[in-house]
Amino acid sequence: MLEEVKKSLEESPIVKKGEYNYFVNPISDGVPAMDPKILRELSRIVYKHADLDIDKIVAVEAMGIHLATALSLATDIPFVVIRKREYGLEGEKQVYQKTGYGSSNLFINDLHAGERILLIDDVVSTGGTLIALLNTLKDMELDIKSAVAIIEKGEGKKLVEKETGIDILTIIKLDVIDGKVVIEKTIED
Repeated sequence: MLEEVKKSLEESPIVKKGEYNYFVNPISDGVPAMDPKILRELSRIVYKHADLDIDKIVAVEAMGIHLATALSLATDIPFVVIRKREYGLEGEKQVYQKTGYGSSNLFINDLHAGERILLIDDVVSTGGTLIALLNTLKDMELDIKSAVAIIEKGEGKKLVEKETGIDILTIIKLDVIDGKVVIEKTIED
């Protein structure tokens, strides 16, 4: 399993953004085109390894949306998207996130104290987004059953777990070495 995912990642072009080696892949960027086999593989793995005794799947805009959609279709669990746009709805929470290549605000709507959730995002690398989100979701008194980042790059996972006390389930750990994506391990290893 994960053969399509690994192949796709290993073929990713690398773009340098300052000191950050950014890999371009359908899982993390939506380009090139996403092969449905990849989404099926990822859904099966998350289904197998995550706690799905939940009320909602929570995705981070933009690259968590397709992952949440696939998982929602596989489980019949509804999903909500943490957006980059403010709506001004009652109860909306604003979260400041800083990543390895930028910063912005995120906005949380339609999540309520006591709800059991799975948070899903595409990549954890610096940990900035997940630390900010998980701490806010805990402050909102949500029951975070699982936090999933499909791809782990760098030390972000360790930082997130240290800063939030929440285990992060990652599917593939990779690095960029000599301008190429190198798979270090998968959840199945």
